[in-house]
Amino acid sequence: MSMKIPSILFAKTTLVGGWLAVLFIVERVFPMARMGDPDPGEPTGKGYRLGRNLGLWMINLILSPVIIVPLTALAANHAVQWRPALAPWWQGGEGLLLDLLILDLFIYGWHRANHRMPFLWRFHQVHHRDRFLDVTSSVRFHFGEVMLSALVRGGFIFVMGIPLRSVAVFEILLLMAAAFHHSNIRLPPKLEKFLAKLIVTPSIHWVHHHRIRQDTDSNYATILSGWDILFASRSETKRTTTMPIGVEGEPELPLKELLVLPMHNKKSRLG
Repeated sequence: MSMKIPSILFAKTTLVGGWLAVLFIVERVFPMARMGDPDPGEPTGKGYRLGRNLGLWMINLILSPVIIVPLTALAANHAVQWRPALAPWWQGGEGLLLDLLILDLFIYGWHRANHRMPFLWRFHQVHHRDRFLDVTSSVRFHFGEVMLSALVRGGFIFVMGIPLRSVAVFEILLLMAAAFHHSNIRLPPKLEKFLAKLIVTPSIHWVHHHRIRQDTDSNYATILSGWDILFASRSETKRTTTMPIGVEGEPELPLKELLVLPMHNKKSRLG
């Protein structure tokens, strides 16, 4: 297991890091929306917002090689080996594609649970309180949510017997997809409409961050857009450049307050 962890970290750092950098530049050259004025009393400034998002990301970057990746590798390398006897065809390239499909469906369900279960929403709302979306929003998660996600995903990987190769490929695709659909890139309308038939695009995911509860509780898919259609969770709302982003009735908070937010006993509006 220890021999595989460095290669996983290298691949994630190189591919995902490079993709994030490209999107960060492109969305500033070809932006779709303009950051609106903050509500009274809220922290202001683009630099302040970026610092807050990147601060949350840095915490998770520290956790990744120490806890997240080893935990995932442990689950995959010691997974229940039921496939050779019950599904010997579940291997090779076809097996990889099926694993990716199953993991994407799992992430859809986990994301939906984060909105419907009050305890999970305590952590996930940190991601949604961002009042504007760009590529940095895709790495803005409370470390508690990241830890919980790793534990639950590890259990799923263990039970389903998913090999480490499939998990590594999926996580890279997942992070790259999240960076794309959170980005503020101005895509040609015809291209975005075409892409949206298969994958989640900014026009789909920005509605998920709309500061209206009905829309926030919709559009849960991460890679393949069809899950929301299949499970009737697609919002009919169309994205606009002036769409207010955030959590309905809740303000954005400084970094130190976001870190302790899940520990508060205040009942969430989405719980």
